Amino acid sequence: MYHSLQETLNPELVKLAAESAQDEYADRSVYLALARREKNQTFKKALENIGNGEQTHYEFWKTYAPDVKVSAKRLRMYVIVILRLILGLTFTLKFLERHEGKLHQRYKKLAEYIPKADMARFQAMMESEESQEDLLIGEIKENRVKYMSFIVLGLADAVVEISGIHAGSLGIYGETRLAGLAGIIAGLAASIAMASAAYAQAKQGFAEIAGIILAASLALFIIGTIVGQFLGIRIG
Repeated sequence: MYHSLQETLNPELVKLAAESAQDEYADRSVYLALARREKNQTFKKALENIGNGEQTHYEFWKTYAPDVKVSAKRLRMYVIVILRLILGLTFTLKFLERHEGKLHQRYKKLAEYIPKADMARFQAMMESEESQEDLLIGEIKENRVKYMSFIVLGLADAVVEISGIHAGSLGIYGETRLAGLAGIIAGLAASIAMASAAYAQAKQGFAEIAGIILAASLALFIIGTIVGQFLGIRIG
């Protein structure tokens, strides 16, 4: 039965099915690894559902390449987990979407080679692939993403501030390095201030807000000190 099936399948389908089985298995490992480390139960369940969906897709492709050897690609999995810890789940899923997009394009090219008996399963898989990440991202509303937008807005304002402060400071300091340093520190302060303000709007406790303000001030002081020492600048 196995040999007769292989003889009737298009060789290109067998080749790309083996690659797809590997990709789906690796993606399954990534989503389940993210789910294991996810504390938010809603996000955790959604990630598990996607991981289980990738398992189904892996099994579909493996029927055309039963001898394929697959692995979890642990290095990639660990890198993505670290990315999630640093930049958040929404950013990580957007990053994974780029890989998923490439898979979708490959699958569309394979559509003409899929046996008619499997076409319904194939189409259901394609619909699932195209919608699952978007649905998950729609469910996830991370505060981190909202605060990052305020930081970006602060950086945009900082470009204007740096130019203005640089020009104004030249009349005071008479040295471009001092004027530039003042502009950079002001820009960083603007970015942190906007993010802190956004966080405060979420009605956090006074002690927590005060801690954030003190931490931001300390961070700016340290940055200013390091930059000043690096440039050899010290006033007073």
